[in-house]
Order: sequence, then structure tokens, then C-alpha cells
Amino acid sequence: MKTTFKTCLVAIALLIGVNTYAQDQPVTFGVKAGVNLSNVGGDASGTDAKIGFNAGVTLDYGFTPDVYLLTGLQLTTKGFKVKVLSEKLTSNLMYLQLPVHVGYKLTVAEATKIVFHAGPYAAYGIGGKTEGEKSFQDGAYKKFDFGVGLGVGAEFGKIGVDLGYDFGLANINDTDVDGKLKNMNAYLTLGYKF
Repeated sequence: MKTTFKTCLVAIALLIGVNTYAQDQPVTFGVKAGVNLSNVGGDASGTDAKIGFNAGVTLDYGFTPDVYLLTGLQLTTKGFKVKVLSEKLTSNLMYLQLPVHVGYKLTVAEATKIVFHAGPYAAYGIGGKTEGEKSFQDGAYKKFDFGVGLGVGAEFGKIGVDLGYDFGLANINDTDVDGKLKNMNAYLTLGYKF
């Protein structure tokens, strides 16, 4: 946990440093937060979506005036609900996630852009519980997750809104029961660029 925390601090410092020392470069630093609606796919059946949250820092690097690399570091919750016998169980999984998307920003009016983006993500489980039991420490779920995401958003000057979906490709199930489980997550965020 200490190593993960130190890694996050270094990543945030690098993001701030890149923005500070690259004022003439096409780099934009920002923050964002929002809500998630997550579930699992794969061999899972009878699961329901659960509501969670996401928050993080963003970094946009412009290759051209319209094409960007969109990345950052996010704290995001995923998971699902399932009914076992007569009891409803909720699995709350918390990840540090690093998306690496390529985005196209289409200018539609002065200081207004529509943003289309897609690309891979990698995530590392840092915590969470399933009805009182620790999710990653008890061997129920694998810590590493990866997949692909896509989204569409709008930028109004320094304020941005984004709607997207992440498709997990990794099997996060660390038990011999239930087969393959893959994260699925829809999100809506509100952000600000400095």
C-alpha cells in the first residue's frame, strides 16, 4: 500500500511538473470527478449494476490542434450486486486506473469542442469489500485489470463533461468458482482544465 501511495504521488508530481515547465507546449493539466455505473461480464449471471464514483487528475497532450493523447490517474470504484439465496451481496472494488486514450477534438463554436476518444486502460486494485470481507486480500479478486474504453464529451472553455464506457478484458476472478469475471463500467464526469 505504501508503494502504491508513493507511486501515485510521483505520478501527480510529474503531471504538475509537465504542465509547469511546458507552458509553450500543447499540454493541459486538469481534474475531474463523477459517477460510475458498474457491473461484471464474462461468465457471470444474475448480477446487477452498482453505483460508484471516480476522481482524478488529467493530462491532455496535443499532437495536432485536433488530435490529443488523453491520460491521467484516477481513483475509481467498480463492482456489482448479486443475490445469493435470499441475501443481496454488493462487491465494492476500488482501483487506481490509468487510461491512455487518443482523442479527436472537433471545434463546433468559439471555446466549445466535442471530444471523441478511445484507447486502453490499466488498473490496479487498492481496496474494497464484499459484505465485510476484503476483496483483494482474501483472494477473491485479482488486483490487476486492463481493458479498452471509449467515450464522447464536450469542452466549454476550461470546463468539460465526459460520458464513457470501459470494457474489461482481464479475468478478475481469483477463485475456481463462477468462471471468468470482467469489469464493465459506464461513467459520467465533470472536469476542469487549468
